[in-house]
Amino acid sequence: MKLLRVGTAGAERPALLDAEGTLRDLSGVVPDIDGPLLADAAALGRIRAAADAGELPALDAAGLRVGPPLARIGKVVCIGLNYHDHARETGAQPPAEPVVFFKAADTVVGPHDTVLVPRRSTKTDWEVELAVVIGRTARYVESAEEALAHVAGYAVAHDVSEREFQIERGGTWDKGKNCETFNPLGPWLVTADEVPDPQNLALRLWVNGELKQDGTTAEQIFPVAEVVRYVSQFMTLYPGDVINTGTPAGVAMGHPEPKPYLRAGDVVELEIEGLGRQRQEFKDA
Repeated sequence: MKLLRVGTAGAERPALLDAEGTLRDLSGVVPDIDGPLLADAAALGRIRAAADAGELPALDAAGLRVGPPLARIGKVVCIGLNYHDHARETGAQPPAEPVVFFKAADTVVGPHDTVLVPRRSTKTDWEVELAVVIGRTARYVESAEEALAHVAGYAVAHDVSEREFQIERGGTWDKGKNCETFNPLGPWLVTADEVPDPQNLALRLWVNGELKQDGTTAEQIFPVAEVVRYVSQFMTLYPGDVINTGTPAGVAMGHPEPKPYLRAGDVVELEIEGLGRQRQEFKDA
């Protein structure tokens, strides 16, 4: 299933995109798309049954904002330097263990919402990423198979980053990762049954119409299953938590000088095979 949330910010309603591309209203079946829903097999079953029976009313998508596909996110765990080609372009050694950092849940915005370039920023960068959405509580997971059983679905994430804040200002990466609007998510949460192999997905990103990233999750140093297993050794993952799994080559930081960092007025578009497409206009904060 392709689950999403539509409407004005803070007042989104749950919806489903059916196989014919028609937007369907889920508000009569479930209150929202969130962690408790993803952990409730019976509720997901009701959605499937209603969709199969043709009982879901159609929504007019014209002019309707698409919000983040997940409400009340607990935490956003991020994995850095997780693609072989991205490590090569930045001159970094592939890490021996996953690099883990966090984004606050309040950085998450809709897939087409405006993204703000922070004040005094000179190095705002783009990063298309596969987001993993947790559907079952995961602690001390032991195997890859068990790890994937805890995944509810997948989404497109844009891990917007300010490289000077992240790398040159001391401390951890968090200052360059948690600026307002720095994690567009969606348009859909695609349930795991529709993604048989998360290591075989094409990722692409364009800036002002120019292709900048053209990668595949096959290049991940630590695949999705290992990321979920590894993270669960250090923290408990709950339904509704999100893991951003890293970005392929092609970020601004990896370009020769002058590096083409983002400015107000730029338009970024990104997509992952089968998971949908985003588009953001950048404006000054």
